[in-house]
Amino acid sequence: MKQKIKAFWVIVIAIAIGFYLIKGEKDFVLGLDLAGGSSLTYKIETDSLPAGTDATESVDALRDVIERRVNLFGVREPSVTTSYSRLSKEWRLIIELPGETDVVKAEKMIGETPVLDFRTPKAGVTASSTALDIVNNFERTALTGRFLTKALVTFDQTTNRPMVSLQFNDEGAKLFAEITKANVGKQVAIFLDGEIISSPVVNEEITGGKAVISGTFTVEEARTLVGRLNAGALPLPVTLSGTTVVGPTLGTQATAAGVKATEIGFLLVVIFMLFWYRLPGFMASLGLVVYSLIMLMLFKLIPVTLTSAGIAGFIISVGLAVDANVLTFERMKEEIRNGKGLIDAVDAGFARAWTSIRDSHIAAIIVSVILFSMGTSVVKGFAFTFFLGAVVSLISAQLITRVFMQAIANKSNSRLMKFLFSSGFHSK
Repeated sequence: MKQKIKAFWVIVIAIAIGFYLIKGEKDFVLGLDLAGGSSLTYKIETDSLPAGTDATESVDALRDVIERRVNLFGVREPSVTTSYSRLSKEWRLIIELPGETDVVKAEKMIGETPVLDFRTPKAGVTASSTALDIVNNFERTALTGRFLTKALVTFDQTTNRPMVSLQFNDEGAKLFAEITKANVGKQVAIFLDGEIISSPVVNEEITGGKAVISGTFTVEEARTLVGRLNAGALPLPVTLSGTTVVGPTLGTQATAAGVKATEIGFLLVVIFMLFWYRLPGFMASLGLVVYSLIMLMLFKLIPVTLTSAGIAGFIISVGLAVDANVLTFERMKEEIRNGKGLIDAVDAGFARAWTSIRDSHIAAIIVSVILFSMGTSVVKGFAFTFFLGAVVSLISAQLITRVFMQAIANKSNSRLMKFLFSSGFHSK
């Protein structure tokens, strides 16, 4: 009776999860290939970095800035990733914007993000040098837009002209102090998108991390620049190298195909389990339904951005859960053949199969972790859902299916019960 009560509550919880999936406010988050949208690939210009600068840190900073910038536009679940191509020896930035099929708008969204950096004069350049000399002999420093915390519109107290005030973080303030201290009496240039916008002469070391961009701004131009800088100044320049657009229709078709494949695959598994394992197969199928509901709930709650690869990972994890049941039922069948009663056979079958189930699932988890840590964004989508499925399957194999099996097992050794607990073409 105790096991039947447990099974009852498992079913109640499963029904509650199903109700949440149907009536809950949260929707499944679909990736670019399912929802449609745009994908932009940029080449990151790391050649301009000063000698000794860690390219990986600068690239990570670039990704963070772009991600913050894209999020301001309200794009749902954008994906901003970076990768290094050993073949072409270049860094790439991949931006996926689900639901955004206007490539021109997407390019503008990224392209309007300014590249801000501070440069110091090369040897031989002084405040009296010509304008051309000043532009061409400056060299880059480590101080870039990645260290910027905020920008404000201010006004010159003498001329009342609008200016842009910059505030750096602690690391940026330290770099700015070092730059000004080393260049007293010289010009330090502020470059925006590769163009010089201000080149003041340094009178003394400046501490506190504050700088001012002065020029012939109008109030509106100053406000626009401040908005762009606060949205995120890039630490590195980028060049668009390719775009991909997935239309909403194609995305809908891919989603429908994925759902259909999942339904057909699940139905075939259930038919096989019922035919070959009879009553235990029915209980296992019920356990798979609960397992699938838990997975779908996690997809919503985490939330997991579902892609075609992610759905494939989920389907394969269902196969892993079925394999756990098959191992258990085969061990249980052996116990029945050795003369044990149904209750004892169920307990012994689960106990004997546990080692094999544990080892296979741990192996799957290790593989998924390796794929996630080393793979591309597509591989990561597969690896994460497969990892999640393996963890849930490991738990459900020993809890959910076991509860159902113990609930139906009894001390009866009637021919009917022997037939229901047999498998294949055998009746005992």
